[in-house]
Amino acid sequence: MKLKSSTLRTYTTLHTWVGLVAGFALFVAFYAGAITVFHHELQFWQSPHAVERPQESLADAQKLLDDVLMRHPEARTHVGMLFPGEEAPSVAVYWQDAKGTWQFATRDDVQGSTEPPQAALSELVNALHFSLGIPVAGTYLMGIVSLLYGIALISGLVIHLPKLMQDLFALRPGRNLKRFWQDAHNVIGVLSLPMHIMFAVTGAMLCLVFITMAALNPLVYRGELMDALPAAFDTAPIKPAAGQSVPQGQLAMWHARSIEVARAQGVHDFEPAYLKLANAGDANAVVEVTGEASGTLGPLGSVALDANTGELLATQLPGQRDANHATVSSAYALHFGEYGNAWVKWLYFLLGLGGAFLFYSGNLLWIESRRKRRQVLQGRAQVNLARATVGICIGVCVAISVAFIATQWLEMRALAQSVDVSAGIAWACFVTWALCIVWAALRPPVRAAQELLWAAAVTTALIPVAHGVATGWWFWKSAAAGHWNLFSVDVVALAVAFGFASLARATARRARTGEVNSVWADSPAD
Repeated sequence: MKLKSSTLRTYTTLHTWVGLVAGFALFVAFYAGAITVFHHELQFWQSPHAVERPQESLADAQKLLDDVLMRHPEARTHVGMLFPGEEAPSVAVYWQDAKGTWQFATRDDVQGSTEPPQAALSELVNALHFSLGIPVAGTYLMGIVSLLYGIALISGLVIHLPKLMQDLFALRPGRNLKRFWQDAHNVIGVLSLPMHIMFAVTGAMLCLVFITMAALNPLVYRGELMDALPAAFDTAPIKPAAGQSVPQGQLAMWHARSIEVARAQGVHDFEPAYLKLANAGDANAVVEVTGEASGTLGPLGSVALDANTGELLATQLPGQRDANHATVSSAYALHFGEYGNAWVKWLYFLLGLGGAFLFYSGNLLWIESRRKRRQVLQGRAQVNLARATVGICIGVCVAISVAFIATQWLEMRALAQSVDVSAGIAWACFVTWALCIVWAALRPPVRAAQELLWAAAVTTALIPVAHGVATGWWFWKSAAAGHWNLFSVDVVALAVAFGFASLARATARRARTGEVNSVWADSPAD
């Protein structure tokens, strides 16, 4: 298929400018997204003392739940709890206090805290992925960015469709670094195109689901959206409190009953992960048990029970969901790789890093394409974009690595005194990111790129060092003890650090031996 030159120019312009506008946010989303697929591993890595503790039982969880409900009457309205299991470092109970603030309690802190246990680091990385760390509005912003991302993908497909097979296998290393970067950009883009389309669609869906439902409110929900929301996302029916106290139902019964119901409906490997309890101790108490099952897209499913009698009220199990639950569950599973084994996670990790490279290289290629070959001083737009690319993209890599290091230091302090680990990690991350952006704005782009890449390499290499010093769990000891979740985080950090060092050396080589009069060359313009 041959396109008219005018049509090709239109799609090329669209692809370029949409990529530039959305590229910065997408770089952050993909780099953080590559890390967040290992959120369970990050929780153990943050507080590895959990691996040394005996596995908590249902009896331990029951005692914690009873203590929370006794100490905090407001939790009786709605309370959640994580079941003890391999993926949860410790049992945790969570609820909202009278001010609407989320509280979290563990066996070591029944009084409760605003900080989720062992989750500060994984929550920060996930926030960067989903919202750039911007509360509320950031999620909607990323939804819009995902839509722009879809436009860039479609326009890129139109551009490369006439020579798809040629681009697929064209990777020409050599002295022409611009051509090599162009080839790498095209190859990665073409090979990962189906997954990127899926990321764009599911990202927009997850970020804009409430806006979409609000837009459809007059037509679909007949102006009663708020009444329809619980049925769209929850399994348990809403029951007002009867005002009649009854003996509290037991975790063991809910756990066993949910497995029994799931097996009766053909889901034989259902494993309860967490629950939500409404109207605890009341005659109308309802519990919703959510768990995982293998062999299906969207492995999470739920069983709703009468909390006092164990009577089945409703189910949303894998393969047997209604349209709303099936769509949301499948979108989440596809977006985060929650549908397969460890190999799927590693694939998503590589896709995340590859996606980040696409947006970084896209900016570099735009800058080079606008280079004035016979002019020493380059245009202000090219220089400023280069500075922004270095500061934002490489800067966030440095910032996330610093957050990892700060996590171990703050966790050590938290053992001796009360420390807000979540706030400390956030401050470390965003202050570092801001300093990197300022540094890139003040330095020549080529110098800033080398310096920040080396900073990323050093800070990332220090991640396993900080972990070993703080906990004694050096990666070789983790491997010997079979703690692969700790080992994998440390070793991957070393591999990524090597990648940053390689990029720093390549950038320095380009500065010395590349074409002169470039933003990325050691020229008099520097």
